[in-house]
Amino acid sequence: MLELEHIQQAHERIKDEVRRTPCLRTRFFRSPAVQDASLSLKLECLQVSGSFKARGASNKVLTLPAPARERGLVTASGGNHGLGVAYAGRRIGAPVHVYLPASTPASKVEKLERWGARVVFEGEVWDDANAAAQRAAERDGMTYVHPFADADVMAGQGTVGLEILKQSPSVDTVLVSIGGGGLISGIATALKCSKPGVKVIGVEPTGAPTLKRSVEAGRVVELDAITTDANTLAPRRTEQLNLDIVRERVDDIVLVEDDHMRDAARWLWFEMGLAVELSAGAAVAALRTGAYRPSPGENLCAIVCGAGTDGIG
Repeated sequence: MLELEHIQQAHERIKDEVRRTPCLRTRFFRSPAVQDASLSLKLECLQVSGSFKARGASNKVLTLPAPARERGLVTASGGNHGLGVAYAGRRIGAPVHVYLPASTPASKVEKLERWGARVVFEGEVWDDANAAAQRAAERDGMTYVHPFADADVMAGQGTVGLEILKQSPSVDTVLVSIGGGGLISGIATALKCSKPGVKVIGVEPTGAPTLKRSVEAGRVVELDAITTDANTLAPRRTEQLNLDIVRERVDDIVLVEDDHMRDAARWLWFEMGLAVELSAGAAVAALRTGAYRPSPGENLCAIVCGAGTDGIG
């Protein structure tokens, strides 16, 4: 099981590789869903490479011996994890291959290529691309970097939780969007092991309730189909490692519609000038729709996980 000491070690390892992103209060803005509570936003959309993924990828690659770095890195991504690995690989001089599903936005493909990654398209969903990436790693001797079911990656993502506790020490509840479960596994571990009374609420799209279905079933469940446009929150299955952590350390998982995430992304643009992707609106959408209802006086923090243009226009 991932533990606090792993996240603290990751913090020391990557502190000069990634940004300490702001955690801003929203008291100056209209936020009717939380008018009796206090809301802060942890702005991982301002992280290097455009999302929190740079944290986990940097921690992973910095643990690799020189021969593994020279052989290169391979991964599969809906965009953000690939960008994180491309950034981390460039920092250490390692070649990077990123397998993408056909649904990956063209803007992220362009950014990956500008970071120097070799891009390969495979299949319609992340799971297809991931299978191809794992085959390539085995065939070519490259290090496969899993986007969520890797202890080093999760430890890097968990540094978000350490920062929240320093920036907002009175926090009561943290809302985290869920894809495969790497971010929430790391954050929940950092928070629960440091301040056990903090609640951790996961947020998934109704079109990809990957962790919620698995938690309800008590086992890893593979979804029959993905029907959300939030491609960075859309694996058909999690892994046992993530499910075990989520079951132990996450208080609840709520669902939001794509349209509600779009509305939240537009709110973030209108009120704060933040250009974010659809998935980055998930935690805010859970509050604006009442999927999570805070108590009066509750101190909330919502993770704004990635940059994009879904809220603009």
